[in-house]
Amino acid sequence: MCSLRQLEFSFEQFTTRVVERDGAVVGQAHRLPARQTTTEAVALRLRGRDATLETEARELLCSLGEKRIATQLRVEWNPRFKTAAGRADYPEKRILLNPRLVEYPGEIDRTLRHELAHILAESRKKSRRRILSHGPEWQQACRDLGIAGEKRCHTLEFPAKRHAPRFIYRCPNCRQDFPRVRKIKRTVACLACCRAHNGGEFDARFRLKLLTWREPPRLP
Repeated sequence: MCSLRQLEFSFEQFTTRVVERDGAVVGQAHRLPARQTTTEAVALRLRGRDATLETEARELLCSLGEKRIATQLRVEWNPRFKTAAGRADYPEKRILLNPRLVEYPGEIDRTLRHELAHILAESRKKSRRRILSHGPEWQQACRDLGIAGEKRCHTLEFPAKRHAPRFIYRCPNCRQDFPRVRKIKRTVACLACCRAHNGGEFDARFRLKLLTWREPPRLP
């Protein structure tokens, strides 16, 4: 089953990373405290570019011979993230991180490398053919970045906020439905059908069509 991934980006202000390490459990999922701790307060203030993490990521890319991408890369904190630990945007050469990661200091570097692996895998592509988000190219990039065996999803217990999907899209070929909270603003085709019938390249025949949408509830 294929899926669509939409990225959200925001904020341009430079900031400095502040991390408290006492009492942190590295590499394990653990419940967030009920009351606001010092690290939570720090997380609420984090936004925009992080010069320290940006330098670390650029050095990693340069060590693997990706100097051109390294000079363009930006690393930012995005307070709008809820459950996602991070996102990678190759066209913008940007990595976005969830400020709540400061509550799990050992996860900051791992998440940075996880997202950097997406950038590295895309940079190494020899053609315009689309690659799997967490496919063999990404897995090789993870190994090169020192996180072999990396999982596609984190296990940190970020508080979830569920939204009912308002938009339903359908592939005209396989009839697969794609429920989405937000309206898709770009041209998107069914990945499974493009792979099956067009070698993985975009094919307008399989462009997703808006089937139905629901208005958000009105406030009293």
